Amino acid sequence: MLAFTSMTTTGLRTVELGRTGMRITRVGMGAWAIGGAGWWHAWGAQDDEESIATLRRGFELGINWVDTAPIYGLGHSEEVVGRALEGLTERPYVFTKASLLDGGDNSVRHNLKRDSLLREIEASLTRLRVDVIDLYQIHWPDPDEDVEEGWATFAEIKEQGLVRHIGVSNFDVAQLRRAQAIAPVETLQPPYSLLERAVEDEVLPFAQSEEIGVIGYSPMASGLLTGAMTAERIAAMPDDDWRKHDPRFQEPQLSRHLALVARLQEVAERHDTTAGAIAVAWTLQHPAVHGSIVGFRRPDQVQALALAGNVELTDADLAMIAGA
Repeated sequence: MLAFTSMTTTGLRTVELGRTGMRITRVGMGAWAIGGAGWWHAWGAQDDEESIATLRRGFELGINWVDTAPIYGLGHSEEVVGRALEGLTERPYVFTKASLLDGGDNSVRHNLKRDSLLREIEASLTRLRVDVIDLYQIHWPDPDEDVEEGWATFAEIKEQGLVRHIGVSNFDVAQLRRAQAIAPVETLQPPYSLLERAVEDEVLPFAQSEEIGVIGYSPMASGLLTGAMTAERIAAMPDDDWRKHDPRFQEPQLSRHLALVARLQEVAERHDTTAGAIAVAWTLQHPAVHGSIVGFRRPDQVQALALAGNVELTDADLAMIAGA
């Protein structure tokens, strides 16, 4: 089990992220949606000033890390995060990624070549307005044949002092082993939620055995498990919100997922919180998982979800969630 030996001054539980030495709050600020519209996997238009206010509300409540990527809004998310960091007395940890590039024509391309990654790190530092990035992650292990070149370049970037720690996202166990043969993998970012549990079989046990820090993404299944999603709301989404066309948000899957949400809401009432917070807390019950990335778009969404890391689910709660 993870050892919780401290809290932030605002009362959020913290844990050491693997062997990095960074003590992180169990919930982090995800900056995918705030990249805005105009790219292949957008959540629709966002107001930058509201995004900045949302990030700062999270930091004010004690969340001490933010996760972004240059592909989110084709650089715009990193720029917004950089603006939100300006003037803060105590800067939160900044995590970003590399390897996904604008392919033009509303597409994305993958590149793990050394020269491309070296260009990416410089651009990210500029957009984020920082001298060093706390955690730099390979976004996707694609092309697979270039994983070794990409990871060797990440080790080089760390040696240069441009980043403090290096990790990967979306890697399977075989790819993790290949990377480990070059340099230690400090962190792993997999998808993990009640609707996305494939990593439980092999990936999370491997990460735990290797003491790799794990921060899961999409714990609320891209908003589907928040308790606010309905068939009517999905139908009203703008066409440039990728979720409108995702099978999970359509029948026959949607009815099953909303039934799960109803069970989450029942558990939430026991803990005086929200269904979304319970969905996040559920991911944090796994002993391999250190933190969960939660996307926020408005300041009023932050408080209940920030406290999800403090929720302790009982056996009865877990049985209810499972529909047992």
